Amino acid sequence: MKKIAFLLLALTMTVSGKAASPQLSALFSYSLFYIPESNKPYVETYLSFDAWTLAFVEEEPGQLRATVEVTLVARRGDSIAYAKRYDLHSPYTTSSNSTNFTFMDLQRFGLANGIYDLEISLRDKNTKDEPYILKEKLLVNYAQGQVSLSSLQLMSSATPTTDNNMLSRNGYDMVPYINDFIPANVSVLHPYFELYNLDKEVGNGKYFVDVYIEQLENHRRIPNVGQRLERSQAQSWSAEYTDLDLSSLPSGNYNIVVSVCNANGDEFLKRETAIMRSNPGADDNWPTENEVAMSFASQLNEEDLNYYIEALYPIASPYEYETSTRLLAGSTLAEKQAFFFFFWKRRDAFNPEGKWNDYFIRLRYVDEHFSYPLTRGFKTDMGRVYLQYGPPDYVRDEKNYVGVLNNPSLSAHNAYYTNSYGEGDNTAEQGQVHYLPYQLWRYNQLPGDNANRTFLFWDEFRGGYYRLLNSNARGELRTAGWERMLSRNTIDEGAVGEVGQQFNRGY
Repeated sequence: MKKIAFLLLALTMTVSGKAASPQLSALFSYSLFYIPESNKPYVETYLSFDAWTLAFVEEEPGQLRATVEVTLVARRGDSIAYAKRYDLHSPYTTSSNSTNFTFMDLQRFGLANGIYDLEISLRDKNTKDEPYILKEKLLVNYAQGQVSLSSLQLMSSATPTTDNNMLSRNGYDMVPYINDFIPANVSVLHPYFELYNLDKEVGNGKYFVDVYIEQLENHRRIPNVGQRLERSQAQSWSAEYTDLDLSSLPSGNYNIVVSVCNANGDEFLKRETAIMRSNPGADDNWPTENEVAMSFASQLNEEDLNYYIEALYPIASPYEYETSTRLLAGSTLAEKQAFFFFFWKRRDAFNPEGKWNDYFIRLRYVDEHFSYPLTRGFKTDMGRVYLQYGPPDYVRDEKNYVGVLNNPSLSAHNAYYTNSYGEGDNTAEQGQVHYLPYQLWRYNQLPGDNANRTFLFWDEFRGGYYRLLNSNARGELRTAGWERMLSRNTIDEGAVGEVGQQFNRGY
């Protein structure tokens, strides 16, 4: 996915790893809420598992079930503020061939204001695979008596509660939508959010809440999609659940936005969450032949155009990528020119050529700096990240870095180890860690993500070809035990060495 500010959006990521089949796959997200009366912030975490990626075993005659061990830990400094370990069971099925479904879990727990390290560990209990561990910074910041807005959580549905359960909220069972990809078969979504201490801002007067969709790239509001909610009197706590009809929303990248204004129209609260929409049936503004003929795309020959279309994949939506792959497999030059013009027109309707020129400058840069024999720059991990996010704000490039473990109990296993080529290396000393070449890239701010996101690339075979090893950016690769891999297995499992500290700091 992709990509989130602490109190603005939910974190969504895909969990995957190098496990034997089946390969655990899940979505994890969280939202932040607040109880003004008791001044208690709390966190909601959501997990959704693809059942077919889990191992099912027979627990009762003819009844199979999967089990995932989940561990949630929130640390504040050296202290554990919250910890819970539990077994999450899938629904029963009668056959291992009948696992084409998802199931979810929701947890709620209180946290005081502060900065936390949130860690979640997932282990398929019916395999011998190692657990998958995800880590994320979490900021809780709800000041008592201060006007504020909860996270913006998308819901699939809401039905009146008959028996209280984990989905119950304010008299309704609300099913969270735990994904930022909205396929064509999802025509309606329901944003849910809570408003706190509005009476401190507008008194007893009325206020307005606008829920709308804007283009992610240029923040232009999409007409005729959204609602304005008029409220007659502010309260210390209120909840909003509304509908967004996405049936006419074309494929593209968008923000769902909540804006709260007083009676004079002055905005004083705003939240947004990013989505990717795939809706081919609504893409009815395909350019005419005359538009394409008058555009920059008509000046491109087929060889160059094939290359340029292929190089769009770092910034293309799933639908756009699917379309470009089909075009490259066999389409006319006119069809490719029309797609290329349409691609950039959707990102800047007023100056699509300028938008393409900006990207072309990046494309030339990655081909010059990140290409490798038989591999164009845009196909490398570094090239893809550079094209997708732009130049990093900070780069640390280390070729032969030697770190020191400050805690002697976490020192190197021994003074002699085998490197990636099977050669002995007796240069390691107790307490020292010799790392493979790596580059650390930090971005001060990525669209729709937290501040200070980090990418760590490594040259595993010392051949000058760097691959992404780990990142804390939304939707990017997260590798359990990455620093142990970078140090060629010379630090203990779970230890944090100097490069781990660099990664966490971002420099």
